[in-house]
Amino acid sequence: MPLNPEHILLPFVPAALSPGPWLVFAPHADDETFGMGGSLLKASKQGVETHVIVLTDGALGGERDDLVQIRQQEAEAAAQLLGLTSLECWAEPDRELEHSEGLADRIAASISGLAPASVFFPGPMEIHPDHRAAGFAVWAGLQQVYQQNVIRPLAIAYEISVQNPINFCIDITDEMPGKEAVMAVYASQNSENNYPELVIALNKTRTLSLAPVVAYAEGFFQFSEKDLSISLREMTHHMIDLYL
Repeated sequence: MPLNPEHILLPFVPAALSPGPWLVFAPHADDETFGMGGSLLKASKQGVETHVIVLTDGALGGERDDLVQIRQQEAEAAAQLLGLTSLECWAEPDRELEHSEGLADRIAASISGLAPASVFFPGPMEIHPDHRAAGFAVWAGLQQVYQQNVIRPLAIAYEISVQNPINFCIDITDEMPGKEAVMAVYASQNSENNYPELVIALNKTRTLSLAPVVAYAEGFFQFSEKDLSISLREMTHHMIDLYL
């Protein structure tokens, strides 16, 4: 059996923004910016309401005793630049984020309360365990919301530090200078690694299948309602099977 051609694995044209309001779940303060800051800036320009919930306290992102406070202040400054409608910081323990029933319940309650049209969470192929745990927890929360049959927001995975399977891209060429400015706000983390350089490289790589006029893009995977009927673990295997 022949393997899938490129257009099955990569978008060849940028997509329009997903419908709003948006609710973005970020494992740590900075992931919303590194992962989809350009799209958040574009959404703000187009009048889309954008809400971000940071799940962990980020206490292990450095050696400073006041790091939790510093990272929250950085997140608040980034929220202003991104034009967010709201920002919440939940303070789950850093590097101990677990896909628990209690966390899924809290996520489901937030989704129901904000009633977003699109919910974003980290892709399942991320390296950091908190990133993957966040994805599994949000998936479980979305499944609860779907079962309630009140709202059925789009479920969309975004990339943070590595490439994940994607099925659409957002052109962030015009937003890249703004994204770089927001990334610079996270000084506490940028002193730990060259994160902005890595993010810029990822955003450049995502233009591989796009027209040359697209200099930078962010990649996403939009799931179907049918996908939410199975576990994210099983869905991840389906995503990988596209490459086999």
